[in-house]
Amino acid sequence: MALFVPCFVDLIRPEVGVATVRVLRSLGVEVVYPEGQTCCGQPAFNSGFFDEARGVARRFLDVFEREDFDYVVCPSGSCSTMVSRYYPLLFEETPEERGRAEALGGRVREFSDFLANVIGMEDPGASYSGRAVFHAGCHQRRELGVLEEPRRILRGVSGLELLDWEDEELCCGFGGTFSVKMPEVSAAMADQKIRALEKSGADTLISCDPSCLLHLEGRLRRTGHDTRVLHLAQVLDPGRGEV
Repeated sequence: MALFVPCFVDLIRPEVGVATVRVLRSLGVEVVYPEGQTCCGQPAFNSGFFDEARGVARRFLDVFEREDFDYVVCPSGSCSTMVSRYYPLLFEETPEERGRAEALGGRVREFSDFLANVIGMEDPGASYSGRAVFHAGCHQRRELGVLEEPRRILRGVSGLELLDWEDEELCCGFGGTFSVKMPEVSAAMADQKIRALEKSGADTLISCDPSCLLHLEGRLRRTGHDTRVLHLAQVLDPGRGEV
């Protein structure tokens, strides 16, 4: 399989990428990192710069089509959605490129989706001491419909108590460029999630979207909370704590 590392992981949370590789290799998966990969184009797409987004998408297709990978796995529901759902829309007026986008998009799997539905993970073989809530990013929840998979995996982690929390389905407020264009509203939405987290009694926040984690962790630290914030891959990482 090919590993697709989103910008947030590459530039801000590289430890998520390292953990993703270690988890996949511990399961016997051959992981290949195609050189030359860049952003998936989501910021340009969300801002209405479709020509620029198409340029980035063409590069993505070229890079990941160099070899015939069975799957392209990504530790982000948001970026997985961009490639699998929105690339075909970007190329709807060019049938040859649309066909390429649909073919590649059909092989793109968000990390927890790959573990649960392709690998068939039953026992994650991981341990973690803490009481946690899980946040499903909007793309993972509403576009991919990957909701139960990460929870099922987390329930199998020894020592981890997975809690329900109030308004779990609400957006964290990040929304990529939304947080830049409307920072006050974005921060208020994150604070609403933090209030719900406080009520839950959890000491750990887990998600499959590094961008949501970045936003919520920023508000948590700014408001004086020491809640642990982790990607699912970091919870499952057999080498947790190592570089």
